[in-house]
Amino acid sequence: MKKYFKIIVFAGILALILPSCLESYLNEAPDAGLTTDVVFSKYTNIMKFFDSVYDGQRVVIVNGGSATHDYDIKTAHPMYFAYRMEYTWDEMTDMSDGGRQYEAQSIKAGQMGGTVDKFAGPISSKNMPILPSMFECIRICNMTIKNIGKLQDAQQVDIDDLIAQAHFIRAYAHFTLFRIWGPMPYITTVLTQGDEFDLTRLSRYETCKRIAQDFDTAYVYFRKANIMRRDADLLLSNPKQFRPAGVAALGMKARALLYAASPQNNKNGVADWQDAAAACWTAIDTSNYYKFAMQTAASASGNLKQAYKNNFMNVPRTNEQLWSYYANYNNPNIANPNWSIGLTTIQSMTNGVFSQQATAMSGENPTQNFVDRFETKWGEPLNTPADRQAAIAAGHYSDQDPYSNRDPRFAWGIVYNQTTEVAGFNPANIYYETIGGKQVFSNLLNFAAYLGVTHTGYYQRKSIYDSNTNVTTSYNLTDPIIRVAELYLNYAEAAAMAYGGENGKAPAASLTATQAANMVRTRVGMPNLPTGLAPDVFMKRLKNERIIELCFEGHYYFDIRRWLDAPAAMSQVLYGMDIEKVAVSLTYPKGFKYMRVPLPADRQSLWKDEMYTFPFSTEDNYKMRNFTPNPIW
Repeated sequence: MKKYFKIIVFAGILALILPSCLESYLNEAPDAGLTTDVVFSKYTNIMKFFDSVYDGQRVVIVNGGSATHDYDIKTAHPMYFAYRMEYTWDEMTDMSDGGRQYEAQSIKAGQMGGTVDKFAGPISSKNMPILPSMFECIRICNMTIKNIGKLQDAQQVDIDDLIAQAHFIRAYAHFTLFRIWGPMPYITTVLTQGDEFDLTRLSRYETCKRIAQDFDTAYVYFRKANIMRRDADLLLSNPKQFRPAGVAALGMKARALLYAASPQNNKNGVADWQDAAAACWTAIDTSNYYKFAMQTAASASGNLKQAYKNNFMNVPRTNEQLWSYYANYNNPNIANPNWSIGLTTIQSMTNGVFSQQATAMSGENPTQNFVDRFETKWGEPLNTPADRQAAIAAGHYSDQDPYSNRDPRFAWGIVYNQTTEVAGFNPANIYYETIGGKQVFSNLLNFAAYLGVTHTGYYQRKSIYDSNTNVTTSYNLTDPIIRVAELYLNYAEAAAMAYGGENGKAPAASLTATQAANMVRTRVGMPNLPTGLAPDVFMKRLKNERIIELCFEGHYYFDIRRWLDAPAAMSQVLYGMDIEKVAVSLTYPKGFKYMRVPLPADRQSLWKDEMYTFPFSTEDNYKMRNFTPNPIW
């Protein structure tokens, strides 16, 4: 039976029905008389219409006034999701704790409640409408593809580029929906009110394969247009770099096939891993051909730390990023400064006591469980008590000097007690001491002054700039949506699973799984992984390497789900570090007493299988007949 297209989770799509939506997107008066043929026959018009996937906005009423909020593909990006710091993907896992008791704490404890409406509902002053934004982007892409034949005044290279972008964004939007809400109907046609819409969800495997196919089609058209990267001169200055290109399409295709092969989604066993390994190697090989490369010391005048840091801040883009978007944070003294991102703006992201609103913001604070994932600089794991005892026996680790001689990415990504070179807080004091029988807290552990103070003893540093109430500056923040290091880690995982562990190698590849992983490690000065590891042990080490390299970039939440590792990770006791300032002694050589302590009960995580995906609202579930709803948490 035909029925109106009225399911709320897809309600945003209805706003796009022709012709009124085109008049809105093109900023034309309602009586302009534009027809579909007129709009899609002119290149400038169709680009204004399509570019709303990058810069679509909606006006909402806030405190009696109006405000403009994003309603586009940016709502899918990890940094955008984290800009309020009430929730980041990592805060909803064992990796991080939130400073204030915001929604992330409830979600990681298995209580979604009304928070679902902030991601799936209509846009409001406090919502990030990911779900309706993705369906709106999908519809814009489908309308563009359907009507591209009407275009009369464009060169073929521009037509091919537009077709490629439409397939890429359609795939990216579906991938976002899949990772958060599970498999969806894969929509490739323009649905209208008269169409049957009560569609059946695909399987998890089928969804991943359809996403990969769309990314592959995008690659074909990018290749045809000879747009494999936007900056052919390698100067990273092309203003169109907010748009994806051919190498990014191959990288995202490989990521989708890696998900298809992963335990949560795998259908054909080893064959799926082999397909993923081949795609991952093609992405690496092609990225090399087009001169993408991981940042090294040579990328920043010999300064490896700066080169690595440039992937996330300071410069709009690096040659390691296949596709990214950036924000310019102009004035940290403004409570809610605008960020220039591609074509539009969002509010600022802050981190706990480093924000400009000491009593308002939260922050992302790594747990001790996550800190223990960073190896010694000699490559020894520290994840378990047995690991740490082995490192102590080797003279490479001390419980009372826990931050010396660690993987350099630890200091680059985390603010810990006595961290140096944190602007305005040098060193970073995160401790308490007993004076006159009373506990006195240091500036970064001052619960009285800051609501967002850490409860773990750490602050996240990787995706924030060292600017705060004490130091004012202007800088760029970059979200490296997909970068070269991920390509190597994706390949290492797929090759190991497909071809027998550390020495696994795809037929066309020149690197084994362990060699690919070591490319990522040696870039930051870490030693190679040990050889002769059993396949399951190698995979544990490889997962740990991926977690460290890609931390705070929006991967971990989804990785532990596709690996089916989430039940164990989310059921463990979460720890922080209690740090007391004491007299220097043989026992406490740094003048601090370090002790692992469990976080309070209301900051622990919990697992139930419903947490593999977000739920839809109850109202939406009642309207879905053939569409199988997600369990209610």
